Amino acid sequence: MDDFKLYTIDEIAKVLKVTKRTIYNYIRSGAIKAIKIGKYWRVKHEDLEQFLATRTNKFHDI
Repeated sequence: MDDFKLYTIDEIAKVLKVTKRTIYNYIRSGAIKAIKIGKYWRVKHEDLEQFLATRTNKFHDI
């Protein structure tokens, strides 16, 4: 496995400049794929990239 990166909810919230609650809502709705390790949520780098790609494509379609 090359460069397997997992992000915390705090890290993603900082990158996207949204609240942690917003990230949890994205996870609950399925917009961002996440895994729960123990009591903590983690998001794979590939899943974050996929989320960003789908979000930017929506704005290009307008």
